[in-house]
This record gives sequence, structure tokens and C-alpha cells, in this order.
Amino acid sequence: MNSENAPDTPERTYTMGYSDAFQEMLHRRKAEVQARRLLGRLRPGLRVLDLGCGPGTISMGLAKAVEPGELHGIDMEPSQIEMARAAASAGGHRNASFRTGDATDLPYDDGAFDVAHCHALLMHVPDTRAVLAEVKRVLKPGGLFSAREMIGAASFSEPDLGVLGDIWKTYSDLLEANGGHSQMGRELRRVFREAGFSDVEAAASFESYGTVEDVDFFHRFAEGWFFSPETVQAAARHGLATPKDFDEWRHAMTQWKDAPGAFAAIAWGEAIARKP
Repeated sequence: MNSENAPDTPERTYTMGYSDAFQEMLHRRKAEVQARRLLGRLRPGLRVLDLGCGPGTISMGLAKAVEPGELHGIDMEPSQIEMARAAASAGGHRNASFRTGDATDLPYDDGAFDVAHCHALLMHVPDTRAVLAEVKRVLKPGGLFSAREMIGAASFSEPDLGVLGDIWKTYSDLLEANGGHSQMGRELRRVFREAGFSDVEAAASFESYGTVEDVDFFHRFAEGWFFSPETVQAAARHGLATPKDFDEWRHAMTQWKDAPGAFAAIAWGEAIARKP
């Protein structure tokens, strides 16, 4: 894990981007699933920070859990903040507010929050240590920090058809090339402890695609995001794969979608810790 600022730290690039295909993936997420372990620890009146909140799909469930407490969401992308504000307004979540900002330089006072949460954030930020230091700073003593991050090496498609594992590897390699951490989910307990958090509890789970509808969605997501010109060009630029590779993988993905036993799963590591 490259967690310190250094001259050779890769330029910060958000691997996923903001395509319609990825937005559809984000809108499938909700606190009851993606923040399930944290939800049981929330109570009315708490002040919660949601880092990398995106369009606010998880934020809404967190806001509901702490009403009349406050939910503050932050994301570096203005378009995502606009979506989150619209979602809060449509859902009547008057206790939720959103702003643009950088997770490595949070615009909040020391000890401002009871709880901090992030989902698929640390895996994308090169300077992990800076994020954790900022989270620790803005939490009150005894405050909770919950994170859920991908484990690239444990994610899979079945049947593999001899090549689909290469898709997962290329995604992980692209994430690393952009300064991210493709295995962050399995490193969370160690990383939290090294950052000075206490009472660190770690777990793991899968985000599964095992129904006809889910398999169709996952294939559609791969077509719209992984096989997009932007991703193909990025992989070629970093020397990770060729357009010919992507053509072969696209054909295999179509075969996978039509296979009777088609199944895919994204592996996630989770951790909840406390600021001493």
C-alpha cells in the first residue's frame, strides 16, 4: 500500500469515472446492504460524515437512521453532490447536507462527528494515511469509523471460460496504476490499527450477481464501463491489455451471460473501529 505523499505517487485518477453505466451500479447500493454492520450501531441524534458519498444512495439510509441528528456527505465530484442533494430533497431527508471536498483535507472542525463512514473510497485514494488522519481528526473521542472496500483478488465470474479472470486482474491492475489499492478490503484491520484506531473489528462479504436479472445487469455494466473506449484506452496506455484482449473478453462475457450457471461476485472487506 502506497500511503504516503511522495514524488513518485501516481497522479490521482478516479478509475471508475462518472459514466451512466457506473451511475446505474451506484444506484443499486443502499445502507441496508452496503453499510449493514454500521446501521446497527447508529442511533437518533448522532452526527455522521459520509466520505465519498457519490449520489447519496447509501447516505439516505444513514440519514434516516440518525434523525434528528445530522448526515454530512462529501465527494470530490460536483455532479455527484447535485444528485445527492436531489435525493435528499426527494426523500424528505432535511437532516442531510452535501458538499464538494477532498477526503485528504476535510473542511470540518476537529471532533465534529460521532461517526464517519466510507464505501469504496480508500481503495481509490493514493494517500490512504492522509484520509485516515483526517477521519481521526474530525471524529470525537470514542467516535466510530466504518469502511467497506473491495478485495479484487477474491472477486470472480463463474464459469470463467478460461479468460474472465483476466478481466478482474486487469481491473485491479488499472486501479493500482491510478494510485489505488485493489486489495484494500483485506488490509483494513491492519491499516486501521496502524493509523491509531482501536477496537478494530474486521469482516468480509460478497456482492452477488446470481439471478437472471442480476446477471443481465452485470453484463450490461461490463459492456457500458469495462468495455467502454475510455477503459480500453486507459488499459492500453498503462500497458495492461490490448484492444484485441478486450475483444476476446467481450465475446467471453456474452457467452458467460448466456451460461445456465452464470454467477459473479465482488468481494468486500469491512472494518469498524473507534477513535481512542
